[in-house]
Amino acid sequence: MLSAAFRRATQGVRPLQTASAASSVNVDEIAHFSRLSSLWWDEHGEFALLHRMNPTRVQYIREKLIEITHEEKGEQVGRSMEQRRDVLRGLDVLDVGCGGGLLSESLTRMGARTLGIDASESNIGIASAHASADPELTSTTSAGELVYRNTCAEELVKAPRRYDVVCSMEVLEHVDNPAGFLSTCAELVKPGGHLFLSTIARTPLSYFLTILAAEHVLRKVAVGTHTYSKFINPSELVSFFSTYASPSLNPEIPGKPWITRTYSHGLPTRTEAEVRGLIYVPWSGNWQLMSRGATQWGAAECNYLFWVRKPSES
Repeated sequence: MLSAAFRRATQGVRPLQTASAASSVNVDEIAHFSRLSSLWWDEHGEFALLHRMNPTRVQYIREKLIEITHEEKGEQVGRSMEQRRDVLRGLDVLDVGCGGGLLSESLTRMGARTLGIDASESNIGIASAHASADPELTSTTSAGELVYRNTCAEELVKAPRRYDVVCSMEVLEHVDNPAGFLSTCAELVKPGGHLFLSTIARTPLSYFLTILAAEHVLRKVAVGTHTYSKFINPSELVSFFSTYASPSLNPEIPGKPWITRTYSHGLPTRTEAEVRGLIYVPWSGNWQLMSRGATQWGAAECNYLFWVRKPSES
């Protein structure tokens, strides 16, 4: 019975490289999360696993930006940045598919000028109400600035504003037209800026953990939250950004791919992109960020983080 269920789930796997003009917004997915919107800030409810995951996501964003600063501006500037809480001060940061605002609030506390967007109006309502009750986020003396907007990435990209950091966490596995969605997110990044993603690999292990166990056995999340065929493998993201090039400012010069080189095991150089596994540790209830080297040994077979940088000249 289990093998039959897995075979049904694996039917209709979508190709990531096939982009189209179709919207990435899936109305059924939006309706599903809109029904759950009132539960976003219940740390022991439907989104408990995301509450546990959020500190690890924030840790990775912080550490990666500090690492790049070390590389580009030297050890002294990097060490100074390590001592600061507001490592995102002065940066424009976009949270695509912000949900109830778990990540958006954390980014703002690190000093970012944060815009959180979501296609669900009820999600934006919950996120706005929660942020308005926190003096640290609403005070004129706060380190960052937080604004929410009920819109999707395809609409936002039509405006001229671009962002130093774009995040889209646990969203990619819920959209239609993933290649189009990735292209839109990429175009929202400033030259030299950063794109952070968090999603789920399409493997037998991920089916067992995220669908069979989390939805049907343990009831940690609502049945139907995940669709196996929508999961994206890390290698597919690496392949996508190895061929994707932002439009060049000079029409006579082709744009530069975001990933220009990979190693023999298929992973990119750490200054262009990175894959890091996220492992849930049930006896502690926390998520562990796996080392860079562990990725090639299967650490990203279920949940993982992906970072890629837009070329400075594109």
